[in-house]
Formats: sequence, structure tokens, C-alpha cells
Amino acid sequence: MKVKEILNALERFAPLPLQDGFDNSGLQIGLTEVEATGALLCLDVTEEVLDEAIRKGCNIIIAHHPLLFKGYKSITGKDYIERCIIKAIKNDVVIYAAHTNLDNAWGGVNHKIAEKLGLIEAKPLAPKAEMLNKLVTFVPTSKSEEIRKALFDAGCGHIGNYDSCSFTAEGQGSFRALENSNPYSGSKNELHFEPEVRIETVFPKYIKSKVVKALLEVHPYEEVAFDIYELENSWSQVGAGLIAQLPEAIDEKEFLLKIKETFGVGCIKHSCLRGKPLRRVALCGGSGGFLLSNAIQAGADIFISAEIKYHDYFGNDDKILIADIGHYESEQYTKELFYSIIKDLFPNFAIHFTEVNTNPIKYL
Repeated sequence: MKVKEILNALERFAPLPLQDGFDNSGLQIGLTEVEATGALLCLDVTEEVLDEAIRKGCNIIIAHHPLLFKGYKSITGKDYIERCIIKAIKNDVVIYAAHTNLDNAWGGVNHKIAEKLGLIEAKPLAPKAEMLNKLVTFVPTSKSEEIRKALFDAGCGHIGNYDSCSFTAEGQGSFRALENSNPYSGSKNELHFEPEVRIETVFPKYIKSKVVKALLEVHPYEEVAFDIYELENSWSQVGAGLIAQLPEAIDEKEFLLKIKETFGVGCIKHSCLRGKPLRRVALCGGSGGFLLSNAIQAGADIFISAEIKYHDYFGNDDKILIADIGHYESEQYTKELFYSIIKDLFPNFAIHFTEVNTNPIKYL
């Protein structure tokens, strides 16, 4: 099996276009056409992690946090990142990162946190906007079902918890086939009227080329009439953070202790207890302070994240309980996501969890 097959599986689950603009998810170092010997799963790439991968015979490291965030004009080994680059290249180790694309994907990092806490009815806290297109095409009535199916198979028609979504309107198309044409119906140089249907459906804009290719392959006309519109709608299946429910209300201190135990948190930083039971939970793995206002607007009783700013704690005591559980702690189960994505498709492939704790923050 090639390295690229493993990486393709990850990108089908969390497509790279879902990453935020500042990010650098994807292939960081290495060649993907070589045979895969094993994968080491981690949150961060360090020299110790690289040594472990080499020792275990793994030529792929799959990390949550990208090793490379900036361009380099020279690589001399002056810091741990440059030393990792040198060591990976010398030892033919591929380094791959799935970061905010995995955060934003349905079933991704935040869903794993929700799963660990036993939350239900989860949905993105801040759905991504301007990620959807609408396709409008006009097809012969006799071919409408075949074309609709081809579009759905290509990835069109997913809205929330529904698939195969489309709108159809009947009408009549007209055209005159000129001398050099090869018309599907009608005769050359004669005005022809054809019973047609207008099909409308939505799709993620990053699969546009795939959708157009599917349409052109199955549509019988020489000249296919279609329009693509960019939508401003939010995409309810993709976005930052998560809003979910506890199966039943729980005392706030009891829930904080559950978080502490579940995530092995050395110390939870939290705002003043409000003396109210918790039911509605907002969360974001990693640095999620930017979503605090979203959590309040969504009516959450508690917001769980990391690296929340000091001043964000002021003025919100009557609105929400804030819990900072640490960056590493909140994302530690991302390795389990990697494992399940790969193992489901390649059950016999060698996968290892790193034994290195890369959390740079310690608690006394």
C-alpha cells in the first residue's frame, strides 16, 4: 500500500479545503508514492516523536498540529523544527498534519470531545459560510433520473441530516442544431422543442470540478446548459466548535470534576460557579476563545475550550460558565480519530499511538 492511500483516506474524512486560512494542514514532508510501512499518530511532531517513528519502523507520522507554519530560507538545524525537517528527510519519514480541517469536519475533533463527555444532539457552534455552491442544469425529461443520480453520487444534495436533496421543475427547451452539430434530438437546421426539467442541487464548492465532470459525462447533449452560483448560506455540517446537550442536567461542579477526570486535566481554570445545573454545552478543542460569544448566543450553560484570555472572564458570570481545560488536554483524543479513519479502511496496516507526551505545559 502506498503512503498516498493512507493520506487520501484522511482527506476524504477531513478535506483540506475545510481548513482555516491561517493553517497549513496536509503533506508537510516526504514522498507519497512510496510503500507505507507503518504510521505513528501524535498531536505534535518533535525530535522524540521522530526517533520513536524510526525505531518502530514507521515511515508516516500523522499529527494534529502542523510542524511547518512558515516558510524557511535556510535549514541549518538551529531549532527543533529545522532538526525535525532534516531528520525526517534523512530517514525517509513522511510528515502529515490534519489540523483545522479536522476541527471543522463533521465527526472531527470536537465531536470526539463530545463523545468522551457523553453529549448528544451535537452540531457546529459556528457553521462555515460561503462554502456551498448551487448547480442549476437543464436536462431531457427522459434522462433526469440518471443525471440526478450521477450528481448525488458525485457529492451533491447533502443538507444537514438529509441527502439526495434537489428541486425539479418541468419546462420546455428550444434549440436549433447547426450544420456541424450532432444533436441528441431534433434535426439539423430546424428549430426543436424538447421536454426538459430544471434540476437544482447544492454541493461543497471544493468538489466543483468533480460535479461538473459527472454532469458532462452523463448528460446526453453536445452543449450542456448549466449554471453555478456561490451561496452565502452557512453549511450546517461543517464549522468551528460544537453545541450539544447532556442527556440530563448535572451539577456544575460535578461536571467540572467529570471533565477533569476524563481529560486528565492537571488544573481546570473556570469562571465563578453560577449555582445552576448544566444541560447545554458549547466546546472547542484547542484555542477556542474566539467562540465565547457564539457559545453565549447559542444559550450554552458552559463553554469548554483552552487558552481563553484573562479579560474574557469578566462580565460573563451571569451568562455562562467558562472552563479552560488546556490545549493539549482538549485535543489528546484526536489520535483516536486518526486510528479509526485508517483502521476502518486498512485493518491490517500497522498503526501506533505515540508514547511521547508532547504537552509542553506541566502542572506542579
